[in-house]
Amino acid sequence: MAELQIQDIIKPENKVYGKSKIMTDTPLHYCYGCSHGVVHKLVAEVIEELDIQEETVGVAPVGCSVMMYNYLDIDWMEAAHGRAPAVATGYKRVNPKKYVFSYQGDGDLAAIGTAETMHAVNRGENIVMIFINNAIYGMTGGQMAPTTMIGQATSTSPYGRNVDINGYPLKITELVAHLPGAAYVTRQSVHTPANVRKCKKAIKKAFENSKKNIGTSFIEVVSTCNSGWKIDPVAANKWMEENMFPFYPLGDIKDGQRDSDEKYSVQKLKK
Repeated sequence: MAELQIQDIIKPENKVYGKSKIMTDTPLHYCYGCSHGVVHKLVAEVIEELDIQEETVGVAPVGCSVMMYNYLDIDWMEAAHGRAPAVATGYKRVNPKKYVFSYQGDGDLAAIGTAETMHAVNRGENIVMIFINNAIYGMTGGQMAPTTMIGQATSTSPYGRNVDINGYPLKITELVAHLPGAAYVTRQSVHTPANVRKCKKAIKKAFENSKKNIGTSFIEVVSTCNSGWKIDPVAANKWMEENMFPFYPLGDIKDGQRDSDEKYSVQKLKK
């Protein structure tokens, strides 16, 4: 019997896993243990599986993810800090058949862009919003973010977040879920293989919703920032599980479609 050669094994029919064709060959710039690269991969895989590469437009604002356009071979638009939902809204309205998504961190989406976030969802813009929540401003020096936990030390709260001074962590995803324009609102993570699969399923559902024209799909991904937190990646995952998940529980919050217009119409209220 002839000895098995490597070319006998590396065949298309034997392929178990491979890099998405949507991903470029540009090396990722993220820190070891960062969740951004994993989520980038999931977005690329979803776009490839749905065969919508030519119909997809991403909006990358300021933050650690600002160079996402280097990694996914799709059309991109840049946006000022926090303004991605507004830019995505404009593009989607001019090109309603396109799949449009924003990719934002918590400092961007939940602080500087709070107004754009809330109003875009309240209008039920038919876009996908992917929200990376690592409880810190990762790119600009590790400052406290709206999502920073009580007692969590950051560069601007070295003794921990103090409620009397800084207020409470903002559960913006729960706020978004109450808005009438929200169709699908979920909170996921990518710290284990099982959670990676769940997150990919959520992202795919959000893009499929975009085609159905049923309102805004909003995906929060609870994430780590071991560089900003000043701990190693393994410890960061454990800290996230022990401290963030109880306050930011994983799972779907809303799954349906935007509210009926009649529910808020003047004509109905007059009856």
